[in-house]
Amino acid sequence: MSKDYYQILGVNRNANEAEIKKAFRVAARKYHPDQAKGDKKEAEKKFKEISEAYEILGDKQKRTRYNQFGADGVNFGAGDKASGFGTGGFDFGSASFSGFGDIFETFFNTSSQTQQRKPTRGADMEVRIRIKFEDAIFGITTELALTRLQKCQHCHGNGAEPGSKITTCKTCHGSGEIQTMRQTVFGNVRHATVCTDCSGEGKVFEKKCSMCHGTGRIRKSEKVKIKIPAGVNNNAVIRLREQGEAGTKSGPNGDLFVHIAVDPSREFERRETDIYSIQKIHFTEAVLGTEVQIKTVHGNVQLKIPAGTQSHTSFKLKNYGVPKLNSANRGDHFVKIIVEIPKKLSRKEQELFGSLAKESNIKIRKKGRLFS
Repeated sequence: MSKDYYQILGVNRNANEAEIKKAFRVAARKYHPDQAKGDKKEAEKKFKEISEAYEILGDKQKRTRYNQFGADGVNFGAGDKASGFGTGGFDFGSASFSGFGDIFETFFNTSSQTQQRKPTRGADMEVRIRIKFEDAIFGITTELALTRLQKCQHCHGNGAEPGSKITTCKTCHGSGEIQTMRQTVFGNVRHATVCTDCSGEGKVFEKKCSMCHGTGRIRKSEKVKIKIPAGVNNNAVIRLREQGEAGTKSGPNGDLFVHIAVDPSREFERRETDIYSIQKIHFTEAVLGTEVQIKTVHGNVQLKIPAGTQSHTSFKLKNYGVPKLNSANRGDHFVKIIVEIPKKLSRKEQELFGSLAKESNIKIRKKGRLFS
């Protein structure tokens, strides 16, 4: 009975090239003798079937002949060297198998391409600093003492002692990897591992750098200037690009993340870009009206208190608040007036208030007695 290659791969007869290739990938991974679980002989048999099916359906000309004449019309049989199959089994070096060499490389690590170690980005760093309330309002430039991995200046990051020779690794011949061959039922399969003599670099140094010992990086402490912008808020995070640790093989530096903690103020309360404060005045000032000096983060401001101002009345001082980030605008300052009432009065004050009560026709009652 003629073999149904479409059924073997699990695709319909109208499947396109991508669908056929995908089906083969899935089946090859499942039935590869080195990957499959259970009966290895059965897996080997199944793998040969799906390989044979892909050999036909993956080739346009062979697929056309197969669709017209079936499996027998494809000139595909035992001992047919042109097909890539012989009595000795699979020949993965033959031209007929070149169509899916990339698939075996993807699944079974058979690539013959060099895979040297690539530059890697350095690690990010995080630090926390505490600043004063006023410094958060107006901004500040401060210094941080950081200990981090930095590019070795002695060897400029290449790991070799200046003046010494850098030669191609004789073990891996500069590829950075060692390839070995494994004999399987369907041919020799390449297996690649990182070269231990050069650690995947592909080159060896006559003499390693005396400062970094060949790593290309060195841990060093230094002071870094950090500019805190005006208007920064508590718990803000500032990102300084490429101020983290150095990368390997000339890879980029990581970033530095600065977490800001702002000390609270005894005089002001900040809410986003607005500032709030309290101003106490005597009750006679509230009754008669007055002018008081209000302390703000930008200096003292004269505020007019209208006569008859009630306690807990708020006044707004426009543009006396916190600068808005990346803007020339500022928030406002809100002042809450607290009217203070004296707990004790002198005899003269009592007489004056008594006269005031009489003038205002206010009846004063004390211990059940009415005074006027």
